[in-house]
Amino acid sequence: MYNVALVTEEKCVAKKGCRLCIMYCPEANCLDLNSDKMIAEVHIDRCKGCELCKVVCDAAKHEAIEMVAVNSDGTLMEKAGEAAELGQAYQG
Repeated sequence: MYNVALVTEEKCVAKKGCRLCIMYCPEANCLDLNSDKMIAEVHIDRCKGCELCKVVCDAAKHEAIEMVAVNSDGTLMEKAGEAAELGQAYQG
């Protein structure tokens, strides 16, 4: 298992102009603006779990991004406490 970023729609303020997570993500085409919903959207198949988006989002006091654990088959894990430790990105 490894961690990926997940945007909480209700907390994301991309519609107000914030695009910090998209700008600072080092992985191409990982975080994009969903122009229909006007929120940041993570493509979990591209996310490496570096947590840079979470750091900049939290620094801006939005706290709209959390890191969640993903099984090797690409499905998000549901139970609390299953997430990998901070910075344990998949290195496969």
